[in-house]
Amino acid sequence: MRKALRWLLALVVLIGTVSTAGAATAAEPKAVDIKDRLLSIPGMSLIEEKPYTGYRFFVLNYTQPVDHRHPSKGTFQQRITVLHKDVSRPTVFYTGGYNVSTNPSRREPTQIVDGNQVSMEYRYFTPSRPAPADWSKLDIWQAASDQHRIFEALKPVYSENWISTGGSKGGMTATYYERFYPRDMDGVVAYVAPNDVVNKEDSAYDRFFARVGTEECRDKLNGVQREALVRRAPLEQKYAAYAAENGYTFDTIGSLDRAYEAVVLDYVWGFWQYSTLADCADIPADAKNATDEAIWDSVDTISGFSAYTDQGLETYTPYYYQAGTQLGAPTIHFPHIEKKYIRYGYQPPRNFVPRSIPMKFEPWAMRDVDTWVKHNARQMLFVYGENDPWGAEPFRLGHGARDSYVMTAPGMNHGANVAGLVPDQKALATARILDWADVAPAKVQENPSAARPLAKFDAKLDQRDVEREPALRP
Repeated sequence: MRKALRWLLALVVLIGTVSTAGAATAAEPKAVDIKDRLLSIPGMSLIEEKPYTGYRFFVLNYTQPVDHRHPSKGTFQQRITVLHKDVSRPTVFYTGGYNVSTNPSRREPTQIVDGNQVSMEYRYFTPSRPAPADWSKLDIWQAASDQHRIFEALKPVYSENWISTGGSKGGMTATYYERFYPRDMDGVVAYVAPNDVVNKEDSAYDRFFARVGTEECRDKLNGVQREALVRRAPLEQKYAAYAAENGYTFDTIGSLDRAYEAVVLDYVWGFWQYSTLADCADIPADAKNATDEAIWDSVDTISGFSAYTDQGLETYTPYYYQAGTQLGAPTIHFPHIEKKYIRYGYQPPRNFVPRSIPMKFEPWAMRDVDTWVKHNARQMLFVYGENDPWGAEPFRLGHGARDSYVMTAPGMNHGANVAGLVPDQKALATARILDWADVAPAKVQENPSAARPLAKFDAKLDQRDVEREPALRP
């Protein structure tokens, strides 16, 4: 009888335990979908979601104040994207400094750390532009504050380590963000970021063009550039027909003649920015005896004759405004071209912005950032390309910098990256990025030379080509 009672009591306890476990399971809240978590953030709205294997990709709008110093004085919708992998992974904060792509892509640090990626469209690039646009609110502090607010909004969702990155103007942007909000990110990877500390002193560019590549390649490029100005009259007739056929106008720069010279003077710079030494084989070898068509085609392929039309300039008005108010812009000389052929020289950014927009240059802005980086850089990596003109004035580190690096990829252009560094620097850079993201495997912590990207290369997602834009825009 006692055995029967003990058995009955055990059965009751077992049933009770199962019931309690079931009730507990039923009471557990259902995991909230990542889209719902993102859209629960005040000011966040969905534009669209696009599928990609292994990720969720969202195109979003986020409400930002036009003026972060006076948030009550109007807002605008800033476009961002989120490439979501897992909230348990680190997050890379990317900006190119211009428009944001609305197609899934993964920047190099995102592949290295196998993480999420948040990408931001720079303020005043359409459609992320206030209406009406108060251009005085387009500066590096306001843009850094855009990033800061986005980071604060998303950090509760993506709570692991964050690394900011960007290429060219995006590399500049990542650096300025770190200068103004140094406690946000756990690391910075700035690619090919120009650092024009003294806007009126640009001799570094002249020295660069005197030695880049080989003498044979330089002579070929210089020959085509000079010949395009020698043949100005017939080629401008071709330009006028080209403009008429495409509906191009020249109100902002002032004339077709100014636009023509600007395109031609961009030619050598544009070649080294986007091409490699091997591409010199495609440059006409005997410019003086080349046809007009050959000269036109070479200049158009590299510089683009639409670049300084009103239609070509319109998209980049925010960049030229910043170049003429804070960032600075290069001026170079052309010793291989007689002065009689050059009427305007390198024109200032003021010539590329509609006159209705007021501009005033602030020479202290870049000096402030440069000084800060030298004395305060923490966990920052700057990557440059040996043959990239924009690297002629790079960021440099001073005695106050800690766990920070400047590395140069041999033979590379404006698309320089960690993958293009020499092996020991590539391993070191990869190891530091993994460590900053707090995902370095034990073997990498013990031996940094073993560092490799955590995610496999995806030819579609990991676009390694430099984003193609007209020359003289970083």
